[in-house]
Amino acid sequence: MQELHDAPLAPLTTFRLGGPATRLVTATTDDEVIAAVRAADDAGTPLLIIGGGSNLVIGDKGFDGTALRIATSGFELDGTALTLAAGENWSDAVARTVEAGLAGIECLAGIPGSAGATPIQNVGAYGQDVSATVTEVVAYDRRTGETVTLPNEECGFSYRHSRFKQHPDRFVVLRVRFALEDAAGLSAPLKYPETARTLGVEAGDRVPVAAARETVLALRAGKGMVLDADDHDTWSAGSFFTNPILSAAEHAAFLERVQGRLGADVAPPAFPAGDGLVKTSAAWLIDRAGFTKGYGSGPARISTKHALALTNRGAATTEDLLALAREVRDGVHAAFGVTLVNEPVTVGVSL
Repeated sequence: MQELHDAPLAPLTTFRLGGPATRLVTATTDDEVIAAVRAADDAGTPLLIIGGGSNLVIGDKGFDGTALRIATSGFELDGTALTLAAGENWSDAVARTVEAGLAGIECLAGIPGSAGATPIQNVGAYGQDVSATVTEVVAYDRRTGETVTLPNEECGFSYRHSRFKQHPDRFVVLRVRFALEDAAGLSAPLKYPETARTLGVEAGDRVPVAAARETVLALRAGKGMVLDADDHDTWSAGSFFTNPILSAAEHAAFLERVQGRLGADVAPPAFPAGDGLVKTSAAWLIDRAGFTKGYGSGPARISTKHALALTNRGAATTEDLLALAREVRDGVHAAFGVTLVNEPVTVGVSL
């Protein structure tokens, strides 16, 4: 294990924001991960787990405790069964499954971060969520001091949520197992209209799995959602807010606000979310509330490519970012009565 003191954390995040950690430990094996976690817990030291840093907003004062960077490696493909170490680069792993001609996670290409973070957030994009292919998660249970294997049905998956996210101080993900599909080189049925439209097919159709991945990468790049050190539109955490899920009553009130503000002929995006719930688009809300692409005059601004991404233009502080996030959240609520919820995890700060 590598150990550093008063170590900068900003370079370990895609926002490139945040102060230093009192102590930074880099673990390259599961045993090292467990040892570092146990040592911190035994000493009563606050612990921050860092994977790819693509979902973290760290305060300017940093983290007073031990930051554990999980840098484990392991890619095992047995037929259609995939096992990834928590520290594996997610986008690279997706590329390797596509090279093997397997379907199931090809539309999750280009998402920054590590494999271990995917079940925590129930990562999803372009019609796919990891909860559809995860079979089990191997994790260290800090409550019992044991390594446990949780099958899919015990992971508590829901929209951008899981049991791991609900109890962030309990489980440390070590490995994730997936069941992929051998569809003779074809993708899973395309669920996302934009992807299907771009490929010139209908929703529900299959296309060559490599074509699906390449199309998603191109769509993501056009929205600043593929990491590029030279492009400040990618100095972000991707989508900063989750898409709101509204009850029937909340949705009705929302529609009244939309009609009153934008006119009776304006219909906001609406998608069934189960049990009478309706999901709408955070990006639509942000844009229609007046926070268009490129909004802002300071060092933290909305991406010029996508209204849902808040970005560091190179000289921002975390407080700059949070001030912008609060302005957007409060502006959307004032306009439409809907409260946006941040997707990235905040450390030492809050909205």
